Amino acid sequence: MHSPLKNRKYLVTGASGYVGGRLVKALVDGSSDVRILVRDRHKVLGQPWASAVEICEGSAENRADLDAAVAGVHTTYYLLHSINLGPNFDDIEAQMARDFAQASEAAGVSQIVYLGGIANDVHISKHLASRVRTGKELASTSVPVMELRAGIIIGSGSASFEMLRHLTHRLPIMTTPKWVMNRTHPIAIRDVLYYLKSAAAIPEPVGKVFDIGGPEVLTYAEMMQKFAKLSGLKKRWIIKVPVLTPGLSSLWIGLVTPVPTALARPLVGSLISEVVADPAKSINEVIPPPPDGLTDVGTAINLALSRIIDHGVETRWSDATSPTAPWQKAQGDPEWAGEMVLRDRRETTTDVALEKVWKQIEGIGGEHGWFGSDFLWWGRGVLDRCVGGVGLRRGRRDPDYLRVGESLDFWRVEELDRGHHLKLYAEMVLPGKAWLEFTVTQENGKIRIVQEATFNPRGLGGQLYWYALSPFHLFVFPTMLRNIVKKASKDA
Repeated sequence: MHSPLKNRKYLVTGASGYVGGRLVKALVDGSSDVRILVRDRHKVLGQPWASAVEICEGSAENRADLDAAVAGVHTTYYLLHSINLGPNFDDIEAQMARDFAQASEAAGVSQIVYLGGIANDVHISKHLASRVRTGKELASTSVPVMELRAGIIIGSGSASFEMLRHLTHRLPIMTTPKWVMNRTHPIAIRDVLYYLKSAAAIPEPVGKVFDIGGPEVLTYAEMMQKFAKLSGLKKRWIIKVPVLTPGLSSLWIGLVTPVPTALARPLVGSLISEVVADPAKSINEVIPPPPDGLTDVGTAINLALSRIIDHGVETRWSDATSPTAPWQKAQGDPEWAGEMVLRDRRETTTDVALEKVWKQIEGIGGEHGWFGSDFLWWGRGVLDRCVGGVGLRRGRRDPDYLRVGESLDFWRVEELDRGHHLKLYAEMVLPGKAWLEFTVTQENGKIRIVQEATFNPRGLGGQLYWYALSPFHLFVFPTMLRNIVKKASKDA
């Protein structure tokens, strides 16, 4: 792989996302001078590369923030995506790209690198059409744009991979639209990162569209069968029906996989197209293939599965969220914020060692559950999914260790002082804003644990919501705290 040039400064947008987070790591590992643009710096402070980059906090929809982010930069990576911003997401994406291009031109940026999607079929979804339009808007100024159009990205934590994995694991027999037989051109995340990182070392700016895909072209159904075989599962029965629309398909995917319907809809919609790289758009003359060759689909799936088994997933699709995502639509900053705070505070002391107590607290959620009242949490997750939220399906990146900014079931880690304090922010659909905190201290030879649920209600509806759930709180929260101590004591 070409090494990024030492005298260049690089800006990575979307650094809290699936591809962006991994690209930053790859650039930092190559000792590059990297700046990132994120809405909330706290979302990336838990990343191992956080101290090695310059963090610029701001919004890509604010010109002043963009001007500050691109100042003094040689190459910018545009990895922003706004499919969760409602029916007019394509117009929003176009405006964002136009503003970014103009800010880059004004700052004297030499190169923009953009990751889009393969769109060579005459029939393309609104999602893919928006990616194409974004590329055109980025190229509307004098700054050369190197647009890399990728097929389905296979890697641990990607939305496409999680959708594929859970559908294959959970459904031995499935009815699918006939267009799941359309051809697609998947590419391993390691090869996507290879091309993105290599773009940082190109001597002269390049303004051209390139298709990047792996060594195999196969249908989505064939990918599912390959996944089943590699996972040790029996062949899946795939029954094609002509009436299953993308909308219905996305609802079904939202039910049986961790990928919410709002995100599944554009992914499924893209399957109506033949997503195959055009040889005329080959990137080989500019960036040669990886020294060991492109990764085949089987190897890419095995690598992704091994990362999951070994708890080595670096980033996930759920790491990046939009402030106006469906499951956060009730969680803006309204006028009443700060006027009322409702709390449920519990505390206890124990003789169990602090590290044993903390192990249980940091391991909360995901496969470990919620310490005793899991059926109530499950029910709340089902309710959340029914109103467009994410429910509990996102799970955890790692079963034992957390980092700031990552998702945890329908929470997000907002603060983490390992061994002392954990603060989770609720991303379920709520009439207000909610947090769950744990604080562990050592006092007079005892370990003191404080557990506090905090809720900022939105108007009368928010208050009624809190009081309606109070009877459940009387069971859930004491049980949780009691079982944390119990499990820590058993572990000791």
